[in-house]
Amino acid sequence: MSRRWLVLAILCASLLLVSVDATVLHMALPALAEDLRPTAGGQLWIIAIYSLVAAPLLLAFGTLGDRYGRRRILVLGYVVFGLASLACAWAPNVAVLLAARAALGVGGAMIMPATLSLLRQAFPDRAERQKAIGIWSGVAGSGAVLGPLLGGFLVETFSWHAAFLINVPVMVVAIPLTYWLIPESADPPDGPWDVLSALLAASGVIGIAFAIKQTPHGGTMFLLGPVAGLLGCLLLVAFVRRQRRLPVPLLDVTLFHDRAFSVAVSSVLLVLTSLVGLGLLFAQYLQLVLALEPMPAALRLLFVMASAVIGSVIAGPLLQRFGNRLTTVAGFAVSAVALAICAAGLTATENLWLLGPVLTATGFGVSISLTAASDALLAAAPAEQAGAAAAVEETAYELGAGLGVTVLGSIATLIYTTSLPGAATQARDGLTEATIAAAELPPEAGSRLLEAARAAFVTGLRGALVVGAVLFALAVIAAARALPKTKESHDDDRP
Repeated sequence: MSRRWLVLAILCASLLLVSVDATVLHMALPALAEDLRPTAGGQLWIIAIYSLVAAPLLLAFGTLGDRYGRRRILVLGYVVFGLASLACAWAPNVAVLLAARAALGVGGAMIMPATLSLLRQAFPDRAERQKAIGIWSGVAGSGAVLGPLLGGFLVETFSWHAAFLINVPVMVVAIPLTYWLIPESADPPDGPWDVLSALLAASGVIGIAFAIKQTPHGGTMFLLGPVAGLLGCLLLVAFVRRQRRLPVPLLDVTLFHDRAFSVAVSSVLLVLTSLVGLGLLFAQYLQLVLALEPMPAALRLLFVMASAVIGSVIAGPLLQRFGNRLTTVAGFAVSAVALAICAAGLTATENLWLLGPVLTATGFGVSISLTAASDALLAAAPAEQAGAAAAVEETAYELGAGLGVTVLGSIATLIYTTSLPGAATQARDGLTEATIAAAELPPEAGSRLLEAARAAFVTGLRGALVVGAVLFALAVIAAARALPKTKESHDDDRP
């Protein structure tokens, strides 16, 4: 086997771990919640803080890799990721777990841009790179689906602590393999690394993410969300203006003048927001509404994983045959239609004839379209900006993942709360709390409470599915308007 394909193997293994950790708690959350007793908002933060911390740091670590060595940042990420995993596993309370999950996000932010930028260096040929990106995208999508499956298995076999401990031996093995397989790669510019630019970018993303997380909850802190969002937007404007003035910018913002690059980034953001948010809600639906054990529930998600793998294998040939525009539009359109059908037919009783095709179509469509988006993004960026370009895409991935849990979770929670009958006050904090409260009531009263809570949750999930379908539809429109139309245009590569 060629060395570059071995490099792809270790990069995909690294990406798999980071992708898995974004969703591994989806099946483990009920067990974790029973042990540590976080509030409904605390549960969303436990899931979302990993992505919301990683997202604003990706650009900083991507550009540091360009300057000081991509392999060096990758290995440092392994160390941080492993230590943070140990801290998560032995967290005695919610506060410690949140801090450790945030540190896990820092490690993930070091790892993620390196995997895509090193892939660019390992595969300079466009045709080979398309195949490699297809595998990379399949691993990214599969990791998001494998997370709940792995989490379900570990919780059922051991405990929720094992969902974090599984990372440690992999990190120990990955470090020497990385030094053996992957040569150092860097393209340092002439000027210094601009710390102020990194702080502006990170602070701006954090402000916007916090606003989306906080605003839907209202209460006495309601104004804090809009203020943080406005401040975040102003900081990002200042970041862009500073990049235009600097002789050696942290990020060449002229990359966004390329319509294909901009559409690729926005499509990834929209789709990941939909995909990851719905993944968490489906995990809760399978366990708390259909009353499945973690492992049987996780096995239902194999439909997505299998179809994502198939999509990643055929994405390269499809790109070469049909070009970016048709491939991307078709993938997103399939996913949008699948979610709309699911929203129309979902009930509180299991229906594999509905879930199976819907999950299969969604995984297949997303895998193909995200491969096309990644290919367009890397082709638009010059080699010396590989880490920055990869960091922009990974920021869209992670911010989309964090916002998906936040936005779709908040929408589903709002609909859930308003759909409950007035008497079901014990269930208003969430379906997990409703399940605990029902167990403490007389059998008949507990059964009525659970039935009302499950019906309300299904109503909320339907609303989230509609929003997800709309996000996919927006990605279809953006791709149809801006991506290259023909395969000849698609095959043009920047030097």
